[in-house]
Amino acid sequence: MSRHEVRETLPEHGLQRRTCLLLPLLCAPMALGAQPRELRMAFGEHIPPFCFPRTASGIEVDVFREALAHRGIQLKPLFYPFARVPRAFREGLVDATMTDLGEDLGSAGGHYGDTAVMYDNVLISLQARALRIRQPSDLDGLSVIAFQGAHKRFPDWLGPLQRSGRLTEVNDQAQQVRTLMRGRYDLVLADRSIFRYFSQQIARQGETLLPVDEHVFTSPNPRDYRPVFRSPQLRDEFNEGLRWLRSSGRLRAIYERYLGEGQTTVGK
Repeated sequence: MSRHEVRETLPEHGLQRRTCLLLPLLCAPMALGAQPRELRMAFGEHIPPFCFPRTASGIEVDVFREALAHRGIQLKPLFYPFARVPRAFREGLVDATMTDLGEDLGSAGGHYGDTAVMYDNVLISLQARALRIRQPSDLDGLSVIAFQGAHKRFPDWLGPLQRSGRLTEVNDQAQQVRTLMRGRYDLVLADRSIFRYFSQQIARQGETLLPVDEHVFTSPNPRDYRPVFRSPQLRDEFNEGLRWLRSSGRLRAIYERYLGEGQTTVGK
């Protein structure tokens, strides 16, 4: 090789070297400017201590937020009247929903995830009534006020009441406590923690609370409380984050932050 040929090749090698050095610098701004993945998820708007729309917090919101954050996904909670939660998914307004509320969202492109939060629903009556509720026929002639969509979740118990006009479903579950205390309904169907939360709120407002009885009418089924995702990949990443929450103790810590130590229903 001649001296001239060597000089001709030097600039090419120098250019390659400079290019290799510059590539990381050119790519760095893109990496620094990359936005975290975001997931829009539908939650109920009147179900404390599970969801607090004003602060975008609560047991359920925090569990999903931390499970997704473990995989680098940012939760954007959107709050709806409870009956509209599955509808928001069907209409494409959200990427995921906390529950299907008894509907099959698989037909709407949904992929079911692992159960993160379960609701402990019971029937509640005034102690002075001395009611005994053990089977659906025990509700004959009685009136029930429940959360929106309850008849879809418990058709055997609430179907006859709905058909006879003795079932009322409301979005604001504080109404359940007030109307029960005033004798307007015979029974409330609610999650224990939600009923307890609203009872405490109403007592602080100076209203009188009467003793109540709880009637266990069903065992919680984890499949009834599975979240639904539009993307199977995001579903899998959520499941992985949820497993981490359980194994690390964070899931229990979130429950106890809102319910107090020893009040958690994790693992039911």
